[in-house]
Amino acid sequence: MSIIVWLVIGGIIGWLASIIMRRDAQQGILLNVVVGIVGAFLGGLLFGRGDINNGLSVTSFIVSLLGAIILLAIVNLFTRRSLR
Repeated sequence: MSIIVWLVIGGIIGWLASIIMRRDAQQGILLNVVVGIVGAFLGGLLFGRGDINNGLSVTSFIVSLLGAIILLAIVNLFTRRSLR
């Protein structure tokens, strides 16, 4: 049961991060889940606080969201098209 909660929370975090980074139209639900889960892991590594793997709290949600935003910013650097 916990993996289902993990996927749902990861999807919500990825969706919110994609809205903040204005990539929502380019991503589907599967990519939102991947961004949320990888972002939660990245946020846990960078900030040293709890991520969604250690239980759900406001701090873990914010750390996971910040990690997902950082992940999307890195993706934006590599996928940015040249200016005309």
